[in-house]
Formats: sequence, structure tokens, C-alpha cells
Amino acid sequence: MASSSTRTDEPVVSRRDIDLPSSGRSVAVVTLNRPDRLNCFNTEVCHRLAEIFSDIARDVAAASSDFDGGDDECIVAVVLTGAGRSFCAGADLSNPPDPLAQSSDLPHRLLHNPVHHMRRVGVPVIAALRGHCVTGGFELALACDILIGDATTSFRDTHVKFGLAPCWGLSQRLQRRVGPGRAALASYTARPVDAETALQWGLLDELVPKGESVMDRALEIADSVGSNDATMVRRYKRALDEGGAMDLAKGLQRERELGIAHYLEAVSDGRTFQNANEFISDDSRPRLQSKL
Repeated sequence: MASSSTRTDEPVVSRRDIDLPSSGRSVAVVTLNRPDRLNCFNTEVCHRLAEIFSDIARDVAAASSDFDGGDDECIVAVVLTGAGRSFCAGADLSNPPDPLAQSSDLPHRLLHNPVHHMRRVGVPVIAALRGHCVTGGFELALACDILIGDATTSFRDTHVKFGLAPCWGLSQRLQRRVGPGRAALASYTARPVDAETALQWGLLDELVPKGESVMDRALEIADSVGSNDATMVRRYKRALDEGGAMDLAKGLQRERELGIAHYLEAVSDGRTFQNANEFISDDSRPRLQSKL
């Protein structure tokens, strides 16, 4: 039987691009690969994770500005997961990343901040979560757009237990997901949040049934994303990200600005309205019956 430990010749974080069956597009699967340490991150993991997401963000941005078909070759989503039975149980205390460096917004420090680069990626980032999502691992999960878990998934913020300060966004992103009261309950008590509670709170977006795979479900979602208009998916993500960081009035204004920019382009090339008209008039497409 093979050992669950990571071999010395294996990368601590890996990227693998997978072709999706229905859309014909591809998804980048990024895997934390220290299963023997529950994927706890050290300096090497942080630097490699930042490098991978920086490369993805650059490639997506380049494809977005390519008018010669580069968009068709671009990935449509990223799936972030962990090898073994846990997503990420936090920092490896035998070699933790420098917290001052990870808290800094100086450009040379941001180069090695994985969450900074995750938020720069212009396509949806889907978290496929199993087991522990603890403290820094919790922050990595919250940096994703869509969180998929199973019955083993558990979140825990232990910053206050050990006198640590969050520096990857947990104090801000958690309350935006679940509300300030529930965020306070989770963070002030440092108690675990199980999968069912996480789903009820809106921390998990989906909980896969027993016996089903979070990775399979994440890839299904990526395939569904890939079946849609790639340009509009990226612009919608931008509207969600930018608007979510503003108050409602400014967010609505930003949505209008992005909408005007999009439709000025759509009207000039005619492709968007032609595609919509063909879809609506296609009698062979599946029809969903309303339950209302």
C-alpha cells in the first residue's frame, strides 16, 4: 500500500489543466499537496501557491484582451483543493510563513501573498473542500468564489486562541458571507463550524450528498460555467467582486458602468444579441418547467 506522505520529488502545490466534457473548455485544478501534514502551509507552499495563481491571473488577463481567438483557449475556472483527507489545517508551525510579510501590502511582499493573487484571477475560483479548513486554510477557502463541501468539511478560526491576527481577509470576508453575528460567534469562540451549520449559514454554497465527490461536483460546476459566454462570465465576476467591496449605491453604479461598457461592445459586433436570439428560438433546447 502506498504511503500517504508526499514524496520529496512531488511539488508542495500542483496545477493540472483538465478538459471538461460538455463545454469542451478546460479548468485549472490547483492542489495543496502535503497530505501527511493535512496540507498545512509553510513558506514554500505560500510562495508556490502565489506563483501559480499569479500565472493563472496573467494568462486569463492576456486571453481576455486577445481578439484573435485566444479566449477559446483560456481556462474557464479554477478548482482549489487539498490532497488527502483535509483541505488545509492552517500554518505549519515548524516553518510558518513570515506574518509581517504576509500582512504587508508592499508590492515586493504581495508577490508571495497567495490570497492577493487568487483575488486577481478573472475567472471563478471554486473550492473543493474536505476535512479541515482551519485559520489560514479557512482564509484560503474564503478567497474562493464558490465553496463546495462534504460531510467531513469543518471550518475553524483559531486566531484568538493563539494570539494571532488574520492577514488574508478572514475578519472581513467571513462576515460578508455569514453576517457579523455568526462571524463573531465563530471567531471569538474559536469553535469548529461543521458542514451542516456551514451550509445553513451560507458559508458553504453546496454540500454534496454522502458518497459523492466534492471534486466531481466542482468540475461539474466548472463545466456549466464553461458552457456560457466566457467574456460575460469574466465581466460578471468583476461586477460581483468590485460591487461587493462597495456600499449598495456605489455597487449599483459600478454595475451600470460595466454594463454600459459591455453593451457598447456587444452592439458594435452584434454577436451577443445574435447568440441570444438563436438560443431563444431553438426549439430543440431543453426547457425547464417552472415550479411556481
